[in-house]
Amino acid sequence: MSTSRAFTALLLAAGLSSAGCVRSFAHQPALSFQDLDYTAEGTKQPWPVKRIPLPRTANQYGMAVTPEMAYVDMPGSGPGAKTVVFIHGLGSYLKFWRAQLDAFQQQGYRVIAVDLPGYGKSDKPGSFPYTMEAMADAVLELVDTLGVEKPVLAGHSMGGQTSLSYAIRYPDSLSALVLASPAGFEKFTWREKEWFARVMSTEFIKSAPESAIWGSVRQGNFMHWRPELEWLIEERVRLTKSPEFDAYAYANVRTVRGLSNNDFVRGNLHRVTVPTLIVYGTDDRLIPNPFLHGGETRGIMEYGASHIPGAKLVAMKGCGHTVQLDCPEGFNAAAFAFVRDAVAGNIVVPAAPEKQEAPAPDAPTSPSTEPQSPGALPPPTPGQEGEPTPGVLPQP
Repeated sequence: MSTSRAFTALLLAAGLSSAGCVRSFAHQPALSFQDLDYTAEGTKQPWPVKRIPLPRTANQYGMAVTPEMAYVDMPGSGPGAKTVVFIHGLGSYLKFWRAQLDAFQQQGYRVIAVDLPGYGKSDKPGSFPYTMEAMADAVLELVDTLGVEKPVLAGHSMGGQTSLSYAIRYPDSLSALVLASPAGFEKFTWREKEWFARVMSTEFIKSAPESAIWGSVRQGNFMHWRPELEWLIEERVRLTKSPEFDAYAYANVRTVRGLSNNDFVRGNLHRVTVPTLIVYGTDDRLIPNPFLHGGETRGIMEYGASHIPGAKLVAMKGCGHTVQLDCPEGFNAAAFAFVRDAVAGNIVVPAAPEKQEAPAPDAPTSPSTEPQSPGALPPPTPGQEGEPTPGVLPQP
């Protein structure tokens, strides 16, 4: 057996060894993205799903066709209720905030949750850039179109990096950040970015066997798996049979490249001027990237918190990457307390450096000693042999 196949087999074994006997959904019929079950966790009441065109974003990025973005909009306790906008992570959709949407509405907030372009019930245009900056611009257009003033942004993983890009470039268009296991803090070299570009393909995602999906979702994202989370597996397996899955897989491929090019966010964290909460699981298996970097999640999150003025860091002991679903009670308690204080104006953010416009996302934030041109392609995996198990990477 080749080194690469042996490595893949080892990862599969690791993912399934803790899973025990699991259900198979491979023989169930195809599931359309439009038929995803967007309902409340307890009552099963449908969430009000709407769609909104994004003409400003289309014009900004030279798209010939205006895409539409799906979202859920749940009213607050009154006309003056604060709005919390939830932004999902890579490979997922707004339902990954299932333990938060109704809970936040019950606290009196207006709740908006988005399916970013390429994901969930939103359009999946091949011409969309799928950078975190483009994602943030799509969210801003939705916020502006709906007339929402200075919402709180809550972002998980990729959604965290998207929220940070939004906060850096549009500091007057939000009031606070809640970041759940956020991407954007980890350093990637140009060689590592080239590795991402090499290993990720639509075929890589489409060819993931059900066993790999079980391993990556359950083992890679959770420490407290329970039967009521099996919808994560079922929907992913059945969506693979959907005609729209090719477009979704392509969106994932492009987004992974956008995520790895995080120098803009990482180099401008000091420009975040709103109260910021960072919540992470101490047993996160996806940050730092398990195929490229060693170390613990704590170091990455401490780096981010130390560079964002006044950021509050909360470690959820024994919790995994998808911390808002893995440990929902603890996550919600921390988020409720923080948002309440932020909305009330009880959180003082230290004075930021002299105010100046943030550089354009594609401009270097500081001189770099790394080669600006990658030249020859690096080995498939920097620092080790083998490639990740299909289906593992597009789950943050």
